[in-house]
Amino acid sequence: MAEIQNPNQQGGKQQDSRSFLVFALVFLVMLLALQYFRPKKPEPQPNQQHKQQQGAAPATPATPTPDNNTSPASAATPANPSATPAASVAAASEQTTTVENENYRIVFTNRGAEVKSWVLKRYEDESGNPLDLVNPTTAAKFGYPLSLYSYDAGLRQRLATALYLPSKTGTLTTPTELSFDYAGGGLEVKKTFRFDSSYVVHVTASVTNNGSPQPTLLAWPAGIGDQNTLASYSKSQFDASQNGKFDKTAPKKVSGGATLNGPFDYAGISDLYFGAIFLPDQPDQTSVVTLNNGWSIPKDPKQPQGATESVPLLGAAVGSMSTPVSLRVFAGPKVISVLNSVKATAANGTDTGANLEPILNFGWFGWVAKPLFIALRFTYDHIVPNWGWAILLLTLVINLAMLPTRITMMKSALKMQRIQPQMQQIKEKYKKYKATDPRRQDMNKEIMELQRREGVNMFGGCLPMLIQYPLLYGFYEMLENVIELRHAHWFWLHDLAAPDKLYILPIFVILTMFTTSYLSPSPGVDPAQQKMMAFMMPLMFGFIMLNIGSGVALYWAASNLITTGLQLIMNRTGMGKQMREIAAKRAAKKLPRAGRRTA
Repeated sequence: MAEIQNPNQQGGKQQDSRSFLVFALVFLVMLLALQYFRPKKPEPQPNQQHKQQQGAAPATPATPTPDNNTSPASAATPANPSATPAASVAAASEQTTTVENENYRIVFTNRGAEVKSWVLKRYEDESGNPLDLVNPTTAAKFGYPLSLYSYDAGLRQRLATALYLPSKTGTLTTPTELSFDYAGGGLEVKKTFRFDSSYVVHVTASVTNNGSPQPTLLAWPAGIGDQNTLASYSKSQFDASQNGKFDKTAPKKVSGGATLNGPFDYAGISDLYFGAIFLPDQPDQTSVVTLNNGWSIPKDPKQPQGATESVPLLGAAVGSMSTPVSLRVFAGPKVISVLNSVKATAANGTDTGANLEPILNFGWFGWVAKPLFIALRFTYDHIVPNWGWAILLLTLVINLAMLPTRITMMKSALKMQRIQPQMQQIKEKYKKYKATDPRRQDMNKEIMELQRREGVNMFGGCLPMLIQYPLLYGFYEMLENVIELRHAHWFWLHDLAAPDKLYILPIFVILTMFTTSYLSPSPGVDPAQQKMMAFMMPLMFGFIMLNIGSGVALYWAASNLITTGLQLIMNRTGMGKQMREIAAKRAAKKLPRAGRRTA
């Protein structure tokens, strides 16, 4: 957002615009860095994981790695030779059962009693079809949602390929319950799902092999269905809350096959807009296996046969090593109101624990971004039911609210301009001394005394900018992360979460930043620095807008337009006229010198 330039900082040509230039460059660097540098959960050290695994339930020894083909339960508990084998229970063929409510449509297959499709009715994919949270390609290779995870690869394969006998078939509407049973070859499995009108499904599952309980976990192994680009995979994360403390882990820090022991309020995976989170009924007895598989996708989605890029495919398996599976699964959008309504199981057994809101990432300036989103949501709900217009209206309100800081900057700049001749005289007086000469300290003392006497605060032009930056960053983080802008329309923009394909907003940002720079009086500023601020900075910000969500670009363009209008108004005030007069006089003084150099 173009700001009113501080026309005169102390220090002559080399220092007149230094403070503003530094803040502008710092802002640019922070803007680029915000997308890459996030607080990351340290990866557990191998010895720590080993100690955690040794601290599991007494009936289970140190957890073997997923490559070990021995089930922990079978290693810890020998089969009961006197157990009577159960009668065979299995379906004759594969069949599906569909469960739906106003939020989702879930298709179960009795092969593995797993989910083949989990469609969110309120959302669409990039092709305009209902969004499926299940990626059929990755799920076919690494496992489908709500499959059972075991350290014993052979057992895991049996659980995933067995033909379970469903309690119901066809299409069911919530509230309802669906169970799957299987028995054969000494293996007995029962999985039960309970559904209501929310995005949450309750699941229980038990597995015994020759009468011995098998520690199995419920898994979501193969990412989220809307991931189809490098950016969408890079924004995935492992989410977990332990004793009310939330932490997220970036893909490169997630160890595939690592076992993390509880307590866990909840744990799972999410990407920018959707999540699959497990909420155990017994947090204290919960263990989590983090999954991270390599996957290759085309660099250019439009050329599926072209060059590919490796991306992380996150997953998670959650349950207990000593008790049957009993937990809830949230699979849905990262909407604040929805996430607030889903809460973990508290110590008293009720669903009153930590909520899922932290999985919505507002960045470092979340303390600003969240209130800004609440204001944006209110604007959309009660004033103008269009996200584009809501952004513009809120942008106007914020810029008007920050008007006093702009005026403060202008006053500080004017005072600094008035004392520039005296400051230059002091510098001329001491320029014969080297920078290391102690007498140079006297020059600084005289300048500070002059500023104090004239009521000039050397930070007067900088502090208002520091006040505005949190709002600027907060707005940026908010617009980049909220699902409400996904596929939201505004005139030629069909998705406020995607870049402007016509480049109208980037071009507008460049023009408005250049215009504001031209209108802002800047006497005494070094010509090279002034040229960079007038041309290079708008070009750099315009380039950033090429690949940023158009909702952010719309906010930026509107802010620049408002700033240009305010600058025109301020130029007509008494302060503005004084600043332009000083600028004109100083420019006139420099003309003869320039003419002599040209001659």
